[in-house]
Amino acid sequence: MKNIMWKNAEAVIFDLDGTLVDSMWIWKSVDIEFLGERGIPFPDDLQSALDGMSFRETAVYMKERFELKESTEELMDIWNRMAYEKYRYETPLKQGVREFLEQLKKENKKIGIASSNSVFLVETVLKANEIFHLFDSIHTANEVAKGKPSPDIYLLVAEDLGVEPESCLIFEDIVHGIMAGKNAGMKTCAIYDNYSKHDDENKRKIADYYIENYFEII
Repeated sequence: MKNIMWKNAEAVIFDLDGTLVDSMWIWKSVDIEFLGERGIPFPDDLQSALDGMSFRETAVYMKERFELKESTEELMDIWNRMAYEKYRYETPLKQGVREFLEQLKKENKKIGIASSNSVFLVETVLKANEIFHLFDSIHTANEVAKGKPSPDIYLLVAEDLGVEPESCLIFEDIVHGIMAGKNAGMKTCAIYDNYSKHDDENKRKIADYYIENYFEII
């Protein structure tokens, strides 16, 4: 049974976007609007180039690639404002998320988030969906030296939870995230997301487990 994968874990750590919430569509929309306001065409390779980067790494990359006049701090503030309404009102949980989290709490599993997003938007969407209180540790890649596929963010959350990496199971929706978990020495479960469906074969090969939704493992 698939639920064995989390039954044997001391802690379960989740990515956020595309893993807990259906939000990956937001950033293409924001990027198109943001670049369009500056007269810059949206490049076809932009989304794949940004996969795994922290919010700050994204700002550095965008500033350099498009020679933007704003500072990295200003860019992050702009994107937080642009994305806030969408995260607050238009971003639902993925199927089975609430039920799975509640089951984990019942079984006294430690629960964390290791996100590449900004902490402002992470907290916004968790509170909007009334699941913020279910997490024991919430960290973002802005707090570590390197974003995914570096293991830094997952190791930080494991340390905060007080568990060894090999006792953790992580859930991720993109290859860079799965690799971050594997590089941290953790068990990995890939979840289907429409944004990364073109990578499903790779996700299945790389991850220890694969699910379509969380109802499968409750």
